[in-house]
Amino acid sequence: MTDRPKIRLYVDHPLGQGQSVAVSREHANYLFNVMRLRVGAEVALFNGVDGEWRAQVAAAGKRGGVLLCDAQTAPQVAPPDLWLLFAPIKKARTGFIVEKAAELGAARICPVQTERTNADRIRQDRLQAHAIEAAEQCGGTFVPPVDELRPLAKMLDTWDVGRALVFADEGEVGQASVALPQAPAAVLIGPEGGFSAAERERLRSLPFVHTMPLGPRILRADTAAVAALTLWQSASGDWA
Repeated sequence: MTDRPKIRLYVDHPLGQGQSVAVSREHANYLFNVMRLRVGAEVALFNGVDGEWRAQVAAAGKRGGVLLCDAQTAPQVAPPDLWLLFAPIKKARTGFIVEKAAELGAARICPVQTERTNADRIRQDRLQAHAIEAAEQCGGTFVPPVDELRPLAKMLDTWDVGRALVFADEGEVGQASVALPQAPAAVLIGPEGGFSAAERERLRSLPFVHTMPLGPRILRADTAAVAALTLWQSASGDWA
């Protein structure tokens, strides 16, 4: 294991010993204009597949450049097979949920539309960028994919019963903690107004669904997402 450069970038490009990586215009502006890196400077690169690699600036320009991979500084590490399903809320808070899910080790992030979801569309590309930025800043080598918004009812219709669905039910506030299923699993967080009675009834009727109490207080949707992921990670031994 070698020293890791302070600047980290996610790139959509294979990484390996001696691999050259073309610098996009956006990254060139950041590296060479904002951070003022010059030829010979070092950065860390990761692509979500090949681990993290130290790379040297081989060419630097206003609109592009070339980075040359030198040595691997961190192996590829996959998170537990845990998905987060959540109902989008206000734009900034939805971005917060995605960032924290990426930091906490969600393997996939799935926005869902419930009966009381306020948003009827999302910017999937913007939310994916939030996940990438979180991985860049936190030293992660894995970037969870962020799906397009899908109706919860349709997701349940085609759900793989081999994956447990942990349902954070606001009706369980104040109830005792329960044993949580192991991976593969998914955590489901509802909208700000909570799930409808029909949704709660359907979820409770499905054999692959487990309820999860989140303590004695009613939480905001973004707080509930962080709490639920943390509880599952702790119970599964991911934080041991």
